Amino acid sequence: MRMKGRKDAPSDWGYLVAICFFILGLGTLLPWNFFMTASLYFQERLNASNATGGSENSNSKYFNSCMTLLSQLPLLLFTLLNSILYQRISEAVRIAGSLVFILLLFIFTAVLVKVDMDSERFFSVTMATIWFINSFGAVMQGSLFGLVGMLPQKYSAIFMSGQGLAGTFAAIAMFLANASGAESRSAALGYFITPCVGTLVTLFCYLLLPRLEFAHYYLKSAKYEPGFAKVELLTAESTAVDGGKLNGLANGSVAGGPNKDGASEEREGEAQRDKSEEAFLSEAPVEKKQEKASLIEIFKKIWVMAFCVTFVFTVTLSVFPAITADVKTSSPDFKTVLNGNWDRYFINVCCFLTFNINDWLGRTITTAIRWPRKESRLFPLLVVSRVVFIPLLMLCNVQDRSFLPVYFASDIGFTVIMALFSVSSGYFVCLSMSYAPQMVEAKDAETAGSLMTFFLALGLSIGAALSFPLRKLV
Repeated sequence: MRMKGRKDAPSDWGYLVAICFFILGLGTLLPWNFFMTASLYFQERLNASNATGGSENSNSKYFNSCMTLLSQLPLLLFTLLNSILYQRISEAVRIAGSLVFILLLFIFTAVLVKVDMDSERFFSVTMATIWFINSFGAVMQGSLFGLVGMLPQKYSAIFMSGQGLAGTFAAIAMFLANASGAESRSAALGYFITPCVGTLVTLFCYLLLPRLEFAHYYLKSAKYEPGFAKVELLTAESTAVDGGKLNGLANGSVAGGPNKDGASEEREGEAQRDKSEEAFLSEAPVEKKQEKASLIEIFKKIWVMAFCVTFVFTVTLSVFPAITADVKTSSPDFKTVLNGNWDRYFINVCCFLTFNINDWLGRTITTAIRWPRKESRLFPLLVVSRVVFIPLLMLCNVQDRSFLPVYFASDIGFTVIMALFSVSSGYFVCLSMSYAPQMVEAKDAETAGSLMTFFLALGLSIGAALSFPLRKLV
């Protein structure tokens, strides 16, 4: 249950808690974004190995599709396994342990830059690394969403804002690595060292969090114990939470008062019977609040938003990055820009940087504009209309291609399509995720959020799977 801001709560001095959650949000998506943005490096390694061996295979062509699928399947898997993991593994192990393993896998990837190996082995090792690093990322992300849910709502927005900028951080790191003028392998080494430092900073922020007064206040109020992660849900038999009573005492806490003799209690009760009638009436809703609706009942209320978030990510992941990362520049005049290496900068700037900045912009717009409303039938229609971006991007200058012609060869045309594609993705995802908890009663909001997380992961996985046939159609 989300903790609302309280008058007796300490202030977030220097916004340290907000900064920590922003960095934690950014850190959760470092694995996905740093591997995705480095697709050019991985393809160069695979193509170089193929050229040396004198044969060509499909590893390079379908690398982005494989990477996307193996990155998103762990999120879906661990979303389903969350209830088991949360009961058996402590929060400290889940978050700190995941960060340690992510750090080790980033270090392994950085070392691998300087290790020569054949195409098949490099592909297999890289895919195994992607699977495990995103598995740990999925465990950490689910745990951190639970953690930030104990604080006022704006901290969830800050956490998600950090997630939204993770891709921009990776794109800037790749841009600087290319701009350094270093040899390709050395630039890649510097690039993969960056998330190692980022993961260390993320781990430091997590360890610092319980020591900050503002965070400690809310985590303690939510029955949080560092290292044990015990968040106890209020039931009819529970006592009131210290310093954070929800609409008065829970009904069951009446019997938990100091011991008195039975006659005294009875006299007190009869004397105050009339006065307490109103109190009992006001307490009745509190007791009902503990009786949560079933998953089916909640799903019937939010199924439109569940469909929307699934469809948005299905469309997005079906072409990004599997198809968009294979678009080549068709503007030779730009090759004089950036030390004559526009080819190397093109995808990083026009694909990854454009997508991540506009996706973040789309999410941010929802703080000022929320249109259409959640009850509007126009909302799902606009979400479905995003399917038009699939053929638009497939008809850009994707290379190599076998079937479809190129209708949008211009770099500017591709960039404009990517900008509209990404801003609409961020906008509709954020609206869908925020609308769903509003469509159920307050007691079911947390369950609705969990259901939406599952459908979000489902959309990512479906989109990743669809990227294989769509890439082949190009």
